[in-house]
Amino acid sequence: MATRGVDRGPPPLAMRPWVRFRDGSGASHELVPGDVLGRTGSARLSIDDPRVSEAHAMVSLRDGVLKLLSLRGAFALRGQPLRELILEAGQQIALAPGLLLEVEEVSLPDAVLAVEGPDLPRQPLPSVASLLLGPTRLVARYVDPAAARLWTHGDDWRLQVDGGPVRTVDAGDTFDVDGRTYALAELELRAAGHSPTRAGEGIQAPLVVVASYDTAHVLRQGVPVVSLSGVQARLISELAAVRGPIAWTALAAELWSDDGDAHLLRARLDTAISRLRRKLREGRVRTDLVRTDGAGQVELLLYPHDAVEDRT
Repeated sequence: MATRGVDRGPPPLAMRPWVRFRDGSGASHELVPGDVLGRTGSARLSIDDPRVSEAHAMVSLRDGVLKLLSLRGAFALRGQPLRELILEAGQQIALAPGLLLEVEEVSLPDAVLAVEGPDLPRQPLPSVASLLLGPTRLVARYVDPAAARLWTHGDDWRLQVDGGPVRTVDAGDTFDVDGRTYALAELELRAAGHSPTRAGEGIQAPLVVVASYDTAHVLRQGVPVVSLSGVQARLISELAAVRGPIAWTALAAELWSDDGDAHLLRARLDTAISRLRRKLREGRVRTDLVRTDGAGQVELLLYPHDAVEDRT
């Protein structure tokens, strides 16, 4: 099995869950929640094998455990095909016949580092996070400009506010942005991940929305994955990054920054939402996932056991 990926080394990241896989060549790769393995070059663990899907599976933190979730490809353990697996050391996971990944080690700290503020609910920090304003949201990528950025460096966390000096931070530290104070705090591991998806609750099984900006996937147990690209994927990804209602004008401006005509922007957005809902309907996914409130706001409508993996 040919793979591409940088070994993160043996020292564990502070206050972060991770899993270490060993591939067929003997190389080790550490993945954290949200990391994807697959054939695409942008995957954290890129696997050069035609039997592997571009976005084959993803590591996810759910209910206090690390799981491997199937995205566009299946995997098996001891000959049993699976769509979801709680990761444990010693497992031999088959992505295809003869194509194995060994789980070397799983690290689950008691708590992870989180950030919260007056306009930001407490949420765990990804390895790189940018705090954006208007509306306030935390996105799991480097954004320039940003009100503040947080990222890991070895066992430490770094903070930079508004392009200022970089400092090391930990739980209990605070920082000010635009007259508002944000705090870093410990978050129990079981509270940091999403609840496990369960079928049979209500009309439909819960959804998992995986947003990666240029692509997006909507997963629901028992039906094929709904894969999105282009404007539809970017629309889902922008809403996933905001994690709340956003004015249609702001959403449209993010999707089509080269068009300043409000009437044309509204028409383009309405068309994009209509086509997205048609794609969801064809995939047997509820079309109110993208909700408009009639007062100019658009949001992802998530039910209690739905989950979003923001890879933007």
